[in-house]
Amino acid sequence: MKNSDGEDILLNLRPDEEKDKTHFTDKESGQDMEIIETMPLLEWFANNYKTFGAALKIVTDKSQEGAQFVRGFGGIGGLLRYRVDLAHVDLEDAFDNIDLDDY
Repeated sequence: MKNSDGEDILLNLRPDEEKDKTHFTDKESGQDMEIIETMPLLEWFANNYKTFGAALKIVTDKSQEGAQFVRGFGGIGGLLRYRVDLAHVDLEDAFDNIDLDDY
Protein backbone atom coordinates (compact mmCIF):
# COMPACT_ATOMS: atom_id res chain seq x y z
CA MET A 1 0.00 0.00 0.00
CA LYS A 2 0.99 3.61 -0.33
CA ASN A 3 0.17 6.19 2.31
CA SER A 4 -0.52 9.87 1.68
CA ASP A 5 3.24 10.65 1.79
CA GLY A 6 3.94 8.13 -0.99
CA GLU A 7 5.69 5.67 1.35
CA ASP A 8 5.26 1.96 0.66
CA ILE A 9 3.75 0.02 3.54
CA LEU A 10 3.72 -3.78 3.69
CA LEU A 11 1.02 -5.46 5.74
CA ASN A 12 0.63 -9.16 6.46
CA LEU A 13 -2.99 -9.64 7.46
CA ARG A 14 -5.10 -12.66 8.30
CA PRO A 15 -8.43 -12.97 6.44
CA ASP A 16 -10.34 -11.74 9.50
CA GLU A 17 -8.03 -8.70 9.74
CA GLU A 18 -8.61 -7.85 6.07
CA LYS A 19 -12.26 -7.13 6.88
CA ASP A 20 -11.22 -4.41 9.35
CA LYS A 21 -10.89 -1.24 7.25
CA THR A 22 -8.84 0.56 9.93
CA HIS A 23 -5.76 -1.32 8.65
CA PHE A 24 -6.16 0.47 5.31
CA THR A 25 -6.39 3.97 6.78
CA ASP A 26 -3.33 6.18 7.29
CA LYS A 27 -3.18 6.86 11.04
CA GLU A 28 -1.52 10.28 10.62
CA SER A 29 -3.70 11.79 7.90
CA GLY A 30 -6.86 9.70 8.32
CA GLN A 31 -7.01 9.09 4.56
CA ASP A 32 -7.47 5.72 2.87
CA MET A 33 -4.21 4.24 1.62
CA GLU A 34 -3.84 3.09 -1.97
CA ILE A 35 -3.72 -0.70 -2.27
CA ILE A 36 -1.00 -1.56 -4.80
CA GLU A 37 -1.06 -5.35 -4.61
CA THR A 38 -2.64 -8.14 -2.58
CA MET A 39 -1.30 -11.67 -2.55
CA PRO A 40 -2.07 -14.77 -0.46
CA LEU A 41 0.80 -15.83 1.80
CA LEU A 42 1.11 -19.24 0.15
CA GLU A 43 1.52 -17.60 -3.25
CA TRP A 44 4.19 -15.26 -1.84
CA PHE A 45 6.03 -18.30 -0.43
CA ALA A 46 5.80 -20.06 -3.81
CA ASN A 47 7.25 -17.01 -5.60
CA ASN A 48 10.02 -16.14 -3.13
CA TYR A 49 11.28 -19.26 -1.33
CA LYS A 50 14.32 -19.65 -3.62
CA THR A 51 15.65 -16.21 -2.68
CA PHE A 52 16.08 -17.51 0.89
CA GLY A 53 17.82 -20.73 -0.17
CA ALA A 54 14.88 -22.81 1.08
CA ALA A 55 12.97 -25.76 -0.29
CA LEU A 56 9.18 -25.53 -0.40
CA LYS A 57 7.05 -28.58 0.32
CA ILE A 58 3.26 -28.32 0.26
CA VAL A 59 1.62 -30.65 2.79
CA THR A 60 -2.01 -31.55 2.24
CA ASP A 61 -4.41 -32.21 5.07
CA LYS A 62 -6.05 -35.05 3.10
CA SER A 63 -3.90 -37.72 4.79
CA GLN A 64 -3.80 -38.53 8.50
CA GLU A 65 -0.18 -37.42 8.79
CA GLY A 66 -0.79 -34.24 6.83
CA ALA A 67 -3.85 -33.34 8.90
CA GLN A 68 -1.84 -33.82 12.11
CA PHE A 69 1.01 -31.68 10.73
CA VAL A 70 -1.39 -28.90 9.68
CA ARG A 71 -3.25 -28.94 13.04
CA GLY A 72 -0.03 -29.09 15.04
CA PHE A 73 1.58 -26.12 13.32
CA GLY A 74 -1.53 -24.02 12.77
CA GLY A 75 -1.36 -24.33 9.00
CA ILE A 76 2.29 -23.36 8.49
CA GLY A 77 5.27 -25.41 9.54
CA GLY A 78 8.96 -25.44 8.95
CA LEU A 79 11.78 -27.87 9.36
CA LEU A 80 15.24 -26.46 9.84
CA ARG A 81 18.22 -28.67 9.27
CA TYR A 82 21.67 -27.79 10.43
CA ARG A 83 24.73 -29.96 10.49
CA VAL A 84 25.68 -30.77 14.09
CA ASP A 85 29.23 -31.83 14.82
CA LEU A 86 28.85 -34.10 17.84
CA ALA A 87 32.61 -34.34 18.26
CA HIS A 88 32.52 -30.88 19.86
CA VAL A 89 29.58 -31.65 22.16
CA ASP A 90 30.34 -32.92 25.65
CA LEU A 91 27.40 -35.25 26.24
CA GLU A 92 28.35 -36.05 29.84
CA ASP A 93 27.97 -32.38 30.84
CA ALA A 94 24.71 -32.12 28.92
CA PHE A 95 23.11 -34.94 30.92
CA ASP A 96 24.34 -33.81 34.36
CA ASN A 97 21.38 -31.45 34.88
CA ILE A 98 18.68 -33.91 33.77
CA ASP A 99 16.61 -35.61 36.46
CA LEU A 100 15.43 -38.90 34.97
CA ASP A 101 12.67 -39.14 37.61
CA ASP A 102 10.86 -36.36 35.69
CA TYR A 103 10.41 -38.75 32.78
